[in-house]
Amino acid sequence: MVVSQIANNPLIILGAYLFIGFLYLVAIPLFLYFWMDTRWNFMNKFERLAIYSLVFLFFPGLILFAPFLNLRIRGQGEI
Repeated sequence: MVVSQIANNPLIILGAYLFIGFLYLVAIPLFLYFWMDTRWNFMNKFERLAIYSLVFLFFPGLILFAPFLNLRIRGQGEI
């Protein structure tokens, strides 16, 4: 009874699609970028394999934020 009411309500369905889209395109890619930025030079091979797998899975969201990621080694400042 309640399940059929939820399934027939277009606002709940639209909200669910927006929530899943937000997770897939924004929230999880930003978390992955944060993780890669903090751990890039210190990852072991299994962690790197897991991150590369998640990058492959969440590529459409990651490409949106790609211009803002810098994985270069930080220098010691200006001399």
